[in-house]
Amino acid sequence: MDFIETLLWPLRWLVELVLMLWHELFTFLGMDPDSGLTWVLSILGLVIVVRSALIPVTVKQIKSQRRMMDLAPEMKKIQAKYKGKNDQFSREAMSRETMALYKKHGTNPFASCLPILVQMPIFFSLFYVLRGAAENKIGVSFMDEALTQSFNAASVFGAPLKMTFTQGWEAQQWSVVILLGIIVILMIASQFFTQLQIMSKNVSDETKASPMYRQQKIMLYIIPFAFLFSGVAFPLALNIYWFTSNLWTMGQQFIVIQNMPTPGSEAWRTRQAKLRAKGKLTDDEAAEMDRIEGKTESEGQRQQPISAKRAKKKK
Repeated sequence: MDFIETLLWPLRWLVELVLMLWHELFTFLGMDPDSGLTWVLSILGLVIVVRSALIPVTVKQIKSQRRMMDLAPEMKKIQAKYKGKNDQFSREAMSRETMALYKKHGTNPFASCLPILVQMPIFFSLFYVLRGAAENKIGVSFMDEALTQSFNAASVFGAPLKMTFTQGWEAQQWSVVILLGIIVILMIASQFFTQLQIMSKNVSDETKASPMYRQQKIMLYIIPFAFLFSGVAFPLALNIYWFTSNLWTMGQQFIVIQNMPTPGSEAWRTRQAKLRAKGKLTDDEAAEMDRIEGKTESEGQRQQPISAKRAKKKK
């Protein structure tokens, strides 16, 4: 057992537990324990458990991104203050002021990476569990000999779940090659669509004008093709896990954009317009619109929209 496997032992224990429980449930419901469908549903169950557990982390990520937007004006002042100063003292002073600003707003630039950072150890734990099973090795806990043999016997549309694209090609298991090819294409498409809806609808106008946004736009066309590697290197079962996790991300992102859009973005303006039309836009939200859209008191006082309930009270 190598160092990484040892390090991931607790997570592997949990992954095996969740897989076993879902497998036992579907077997109890009358499904064939050695069926590929039973194992696919067990993997989908693992996705549901993992992604549901990560919802608080995702909410924290969204809130952190909001705070990062709030501190943007202050961050620009710090950057302007030290512009052109490349000496060590200035760099250290800028770093201290930046960290103090993050602490003041209760955020940091790495919070947006939390969901993916948490998911990766789980993903690799599942990789080790499935790789061990494919090699007829029992797991660290609940993946016993019976479950290991059951997984090795499982296939979907004639494609063994334990096989990789390379193994399928070498063994001329064309069902594995075709199925993995389809899954990889769908993974690339879902990842591209998820990032596209973020960048087109859930990014503020200020961010769109920045050089960083232009770089991210280039990455939009590059990052999805990283799934070509996973499609070749990882077994079919693991690709099914990653694809369904991608679908969860796509659906979750759609809900977030509809209900918690980034202030100043196209999705945010659309939502605010709908709330205003329904008389549900609060005074605080109206004030936030003015602040983000760059309106000041010198432009003249505009009448603040009021909610339907307050309008009734005034009558």
